[in-house]
Amino acid sequence: MKILVTGGAGFIGSHIVANLLAKDCDVVVADDLSTGLAANVSPPARLHRLDVARDDLGPLFAAERFDFVIHLAAQTAVPKSLAAPDHDCAVNVLGTVNVLEASRRTGVKRVVFASTAAVYGSAAAVPIAENAVLAPFSFYGLSKMTAENYLRLYHDTFGLEYVILRYANVYGERQGDAGEGGVVSIFARRLAAGRPLDIFGDGGQSRDFIYAGDVAEANWRACVSSAANAVYNISTGTETSVNELAGLLAGVAGREPAVRHLPAREGDIYRSRLNNRAAVKALSWQPRTPLAAGLAATYRALAASSAIINHGR
Repeated sequence: MKILVTGGAGFIGSHIVANLLAKDCDVVVADDLSTGLAANVSPPARLHRLDVARDDLGPLFAAERFDFVIHLAAQTAVPKSLAAPDHDCAVNVLGTVNVLEASRRTGVKRVVFASTAAVYGSAAAVPIAENAVLAPFSFYGLSKMTAENYLRLYHDTFGLEYVILRYANVYGERQGDAGEGGVVSIFARRLAAGRPLDIFGDGGQSRDFIYAGDVAEANWRACVSSAANAVYNISTGTETSVNELAGLLAGVAGREPAVRHLPAREGDIYRSRLNNRAAVKALSWQPRTPLAAGLAATYRALAASSAIINHGR
C-alpha cells in the first residue's frame, strides 16, 4: 500500500509517517520544510521537498501512483491567519485543490484530510458533534471549512473518496509552538528553562488535548475503513482548562512556575470539546493515551531538545 503524506515532515505528520511505516506501508512525504524538518522523516519513507500551493504535483503523483493521500500540509496558526488571510487561503485552500486535482487525475483511491475544531467556532454547547453548525471566526477555520467543501464536491463530481478528520488540540513529541495545541509545547519549553508561564485571559478556557500518536492511528484507520465520505472528530472527549494544563505540566517538570496573565487573544475559542463517538464506532478507533502520560512523554522530549539547543549555544 503506497501512501503520500503531505506535511509529513511536520509535528503531526511525522507521527503519522512513523505509524504507517510500522504497518509496512510504502510511504512518500511531500513537505516544503517551512515548518517541518527533514530529520523528522523516518526512513525508509522518501521525502520530496514540494510546496503544495505553488509547485506542480503532477509529476510526483504520476510517477508514484499513490493508493491513498493523507493531506496535512497547511498553515495552522490562528494569529497568522488573521495577519495574512491571503497566505492562509493560498496554502489551505489552493494547496488542497492542487492535491485533490493531482489525486483524481492519477487514480488515488481516497484522500484523508486533516481538518480542525476551529471550523465550529465558538459552539453554543459542548461536546460538539460533527453535525454542529460551522461558524468559524478565524480565517484559519474558514479556510479549513472551505477545503472540506472542496473534498465533498470532488467526491460528488469525480468520485474521489475522502475522509475528513477534525482534530482537537494535538500535542506530542516534536511539537512546535504554533498551531492549536502549541500551548503544550510553549509551557513545556518554558518550564524546562525555568521561565514563567504566560496565560492569555483567565486560564479558564478549555481544550480537548489529544496525543499525536492517537491521531496517527486515526489516520491509518481512515485509510482502511469502509466508512468513507464522512467527517469524524478526532478527540478525547475531555475538557482541560489552560490553568489545569499548566498545573499538570508543572507536576511533570517538578517545579512551580510563576504565572503571568495577559489579555485574551483575538480569534481564540473559549471552550472546546469534541464528541468522538462517530470515529470510535465507524473507524474502530480509540484515543488510548492518558493526558498525564502523554504530557510526560512530550515534556521529556521537548526538555531534552531544549537542553541540547542551549548546550550547543
